[in-house]
Amino acid sequence: MTLSRLSRRRVLAGLGGGSLLLASPGLFAELLLTPAQTLGPFYPDQLPLDQDNDLLQVGDRPTQASGVVVQLHGQILDARGKPLKGALVEIWQVDSNGIYLHSRGGERDRRDPNFQGYGRFETASDGRYRFRTLRPVPYPGRTPHIHFAVTLPGLPRFATQCYIRGEPLNQRDGVLNAIRDPRLRERLIVPFVPVAGARAGEQVARFDIVLGVTPES
Repeated sequence: MTLSRLSRRRVLAGLGGGSLLLASPGLFAELLLTPAQTLGPFYPDQLPLDQDNDLLQVGDRPTQASGVVVQLHGQILDARGKPLKGALVEIWQVDSNGIYLHSRGGERDRRDPNFQGYGRFETASDGRYRFRTLRPVPYPGRTPHIHFAVTLPGLPRFATQCYIRGEPLNQRDGVLNAIRDPRLRERLIVPFVPVAGARAGEQVARFDIVLGVTPES
């Protein structure tokens, strides 16, 4: 899970900083925790052989997955904003045709074989993760989203989902709107914006995840 492969493809340039909403004022205020969401029925029932953080190319295949390229990055933090080292970050999502990697995740003959569908990354001391993936698309019954799971050593897996700010289908998505508190709901909705100077409409999105774990003493 190194970045060498991604570096060769020049995908991480321009990843900027971001800020998190504080639950209360003050230097040592706790951050608003990221709400958990369902793991869903389409976590891969068979993980791909290629499990790195570039979902757009499978193994050594020369053909890239179809769709809008997204540089997806962020930090895994505790409730006081401390980066969490050694967090296993997993993502999975549909391809540009709305098909999951899962064996029951859509019409198999329509699935893009060049889309990995699943990726993982382990955070270093800065708590940062990064992926090269696709801007998610809708499928029947769901607004565009990317599934996340974060696992820290000795703790249960935490699952949530990331959504696109400004997407009209968000207003009708039952999973997203099951979060009644609008402040918490907004924690899962982030801008997907064009990368300056990039070709073919490449975008960047930052999604920070704040877990309710206590800082080490």
